Amino acid sequence: MVDTTKCSGANCPVKDKCYRYTSPASPSQSYFWDTPGKIEGKQFSCDMYFGENAQSIWEELNRITNTK
Repeated sequence: MVDTTKCSGANCPVKDKCYRYTSPASPSQSYFWDTPGKIEGKQFSCDMYFGENAQSIWEELNRITNTK
């Protein structure tokens, strides 16, 4: 089950590399109301970008911090 807010990917040039777009949706999935990315001039930026390696980095951080 995905525990991230998903994105519709509307007008996003990097949606195919973003986990918020490519991850499978769960039955009670939450989505951003508006696409968080912005194009200013010719530059695209998104504070919510969740890159291809982000999931493995997140899992490793959880493993390190959840030591018992």
